[in-house]
Parts: sequence; C-alpha cells; structure tokens
Amino acid sequence: MNKAELISKVADDAGVTKTQANASLDSFIEAVTKTLKGGGKVTLVGFGTFSVSKRSARNGRNPQTGEVIKIKAKKVARFKAGKELAGKL
Repeated sequence: MNKAELISKVADDAGVTKTQANASLDSFIEAVTKTLKGGGKVTLVGFGTFSVSKRSARNGRNPQTGEVIKIKAKKVARFKAGKELAGKL
C-alpha cells in the first residue's frame, strides 16, 4: 500500500474527503518527524513505537573493488510493532 492508497482508505473509512485525509496524514508524519528529531519517541498503544537509534561508525567494503571504506555514525528511525499488532500478523 502506498500513500495514495492509504489516503483513499482513510477517507472512505472516516467519511471525509481525500484532501482532509491527506492533511491528517501529513500532520501525523510531521508530528512524528519533529518528535524523533528532538530525541523523543512516539508510542501508539496497540500499534507500536517509533524511536531513534544510534548506529555507530564501522568499516564496510565496496562490493565492486573490495576496498575497505569507513561508514560514518548516524541516527536512524526505528519502529517496533506493539503486542496487539504483532499478534494480528
């Protein structure tokens, strides 16, 4: 499912227009992004938790040449499914 399909589904289920559903989804994404940038986490009970994880610097290899390269440390977004969501899968 892509963003357009999700917007259509939300609009149909909630009985709102696609424009309103798009605005709601964009607002949700923006709120989660701002919270993660600030170092926080977002927990949706029954669904899951969005958080930030630090990935340390490490050595990797260029697959074409086999040359060792350094990969910088960075922060990555994580999602851990909640118990209820995991149980439905």
